Amino acid sequence: MMKEPMSESLNPSTVPAPAGPYSQAIVVTGPGKWLHISGQIGVGADGATAEGIVQQTTLAWQNLVAVLAAAGMTVDHLVKVTTFLVDASHLSAVGPVRTRFLGSARPASTLVIVKELAKKEWLVEVEAVAFSAS
Repeated sequence: MMKEPMSESLNPSTVPAPAGPYSQAIVVTGPGKWLHISGQIGVGADGATAEGIVQQTTLAWQNLVAVLAAAGMTVDHLVKVTTFLVDASHLSAVGPVRTRFLGSARPASTLVIVKELAKKEWLVEVEAVAFSAS
């Protein structure tokens, strides 16, 4: 008989605490392990919002990588990344940061331009799904 998938909340102390009733990620284990990462923003574990699009994007990706690491994964496990950006003119600044963090990994990706995020000072948000066969 196949083992039923199990899920658990993941809120590593290396990223900011959730701003509401949600988890930074959900780990699903069964045949393989799925990790669904909530939108990561340019806010440090100390709650401070980074200044500027490059700094916010860098911190959002650092947070995403920290959540991956807390689940025993790396960017090579990413299967889907969605980026939400409040200003299309920031795309040229966001791309190089994303490329630096992804290296040679090429997950399926979507970029969405939105009017605003949950807080006015947030300029970018990155959510992702990762999978590990082990």
